[in-house]
Amino acid sequence: MNQFLARSVMRRLVNSGSNCKRCISSLSSPLSLSSSAATAAAEVHKPSSESVVMMSGKRLGFSGQWWRMMSSASEPPTKKSTSSSTTVRKEDEKGEKTSDASVEKMERKNDQVVVSSYWGVSRPKITREDGSVWPWNCFMPWETYQADLSIDLSKHHVPKAFLDKVAYWTVKLLRIPTDLLFKKKYGCRAMMLETVAGVPGMVGGMLLHLRSLRKFEQSGGWIKALLEEAENERMHLMTMVELVQPKWYERLLVLAVQGVFFNFYFVLYVLSPKLGHRIVGYLEEEAIHSYTLYLNDIDRGEIENIPAPAIAIDYWRLPKDATLKHVITVIRADEAHHRDVNHFASDIHYQGKKLQEAAAPVGYH
Repeated sequence: MNQFLARSVMRRLVNSGSNCKRCISSLSSPLSLSSSAATAAAEVHKPSSESVVMMSGKRLGFSGQWWRMMSSASEPPTKKSTSSSTTVRKEDEKGEKTSDASVEKMERKNDQVVVSSYWGVSRPKITREDGSVWPWNCFMPWETYQADLSIDLSKHHVPKAFLDKVAYWTVKLLRIPTDLLFKKKYGCRAMMLETVAGVPGMVGGMLLHLRSLRKFEQSGGWIKALLEEAENERMHLMTMVELVQPKWYERLLVLAVQGVFFNFYFVLYVLSPKLGHRIVGYLEEEAIHSYTLYLNDIDRGEIENIPAPAIAIDYWRLPKDATLKHVITVIRADEAHHRDVNHFASDIHYQGKKLQEAAAPVGYH
């Protein structure tokens, strides 16, 4: 194997017009043979440019040491040989510095790459109407809207059937511990309730989605309508978090309440969707009442009317100088819309029909 590598190196040196005597004398050394083997192996494997840059400093350093060792072994040190070795040493140091600089440059270049676009899913440049860059990843400009502030806030479904009365008094009982815990802390109350309000739409949309897959039937747009409701409630929460920073015990309470309510509503919706939608309708009525009290305290000056968060301004297309009062007003309008949707869905079930038989109110959000 060594003979084959030696012949290949000699052939390359002869073709390049180098001195044959120098080749033969250098090949007579075992160290030169191993160096030639490494060179031939490097030619066979053809490393990448990155590997060459990483290894260039070490390779130059090794060749410099080998040259100094052979020079000292073959002839006594003279003025000429000393100057030659000094020149080689400088070239070695220069090569090492060059390789280190190249490595640092590649590392800096790699640090700038955050997400690979290999899969073709990189986000395009999105701007506002005024040309400024869109700052949000959680929603896009075409998902924003203006709330319908003309919606009737005083609507109420009078409970007549047995299940309606069960739903009504269940919600009234749930309000008691909420009033005792939060009292007039409407910001904390809203933040806590929004963590629960986003559950019914997600559960209902998920079960309808599975039903559609299982029975090979359309949903009439209700999957989209309920998931839009869940997403809208989540945006309410993201807005309230900007206004009220939750404490550690409130976060623990959210974990407990959400875990219990999710499983409760999941079982309830499987057993009786009409009861599930009716409960949500009454929950939204209570939410309208709570946000009205919130606005009354703002009007009386008991709660400071601070500037609206940036996320709320972009999501509801509010004016740049919008305040907390504007934010609570549009959230209350959203809750009124959710009230109407869920009472409507419950009425469809009470009539003995399926949701897909009636067109879903899609397009509000």
